[in-house]
Amino acid sequence: MSQPPATAAVLIIGDEILSGRTADTNLNTIARFLSALGVDLKEARTVGDLPAQIIATLNALRASHDYVFTTGGIGPTHDDMTADCVAEAFGVPLLDHPEAVAILERRYGSDFNAARRRMARIPAGGTLIANPVTDAPGFQIGNVFVMAGVPRIMTAMLEDVAPRLRHGQVVLARTVRVTGVGEGAVAAILGDMARARTDLSFGSYPFGAGSDGEIGTNLVIRGRDTEAVNAAVEALRAQLAAAGIETMLPQ
Repeated sequence: MSQPPATAAVLIIGDEILSGRTADTNLNTIARFLSALGVDLKEARTVGDLPAQIIATLNALRASHDYVFTTGGIGPTHDDMTADCVAEAFGVPLLDHPEAVAILERRYGSDFNAARRRMARIPAGGTLIANPVTDAPGFQIGNVFVMAGVPRIMTAMLEDVAPRLRHGQVVLARTVRVTGVGEGAVAAILGDMARARTDLSFGSYPFGAGSDGEIGTNLVIRGRDTEAVNAAVEALRAQLAAAGIETMLPQ
């Protein structure tokens, strides 16, 4: 019997995100990355630079999901406290990692100061996540992957993370596009199908009215069984047609 899909959560850390000073794009990147591997992203939370909140949230997420991905707070400044919080959450000491120290010494040479040395501190038992952009590594401990907040660095780190995850069957998504009527006109039909086909996911995403006055909704059916998804698409189109509602399949 096949294993159920692995589940994941994302913990975004940083006052700059909550203040609006920095717009987060990492969540979207991680969601797409996991979707392509067949891992179900179930939850995302954003917290500020408050150690107690980081620790409590991390412990809650790692207990309820197969994987947790954190972004932010592993730089050289005083408010980069993610490594400290992860170590406390796991109940282990935070130590200079010899390999991380060596990597950063090669990177900075005589400019490898005390602030930069902070980036070599890894919770005991952690393994490094390679950073091909600036060299300063992230790390994995248990089911938690700790990565940079800078989007291009975080994205590069995912290359080293992918082989460590349990891959699953990718979710197929198909769209039935309805125009000329509002979301409420199709809600009952879509709801009936969702209740009848609990093995699939049904979503409704309205659009309009734009400058051309067009209104409508994209009805999205998701599932891991290609035949089941395709059959549901055709059944939905048939029911909408019987109700006098035209549909199309976007290319």
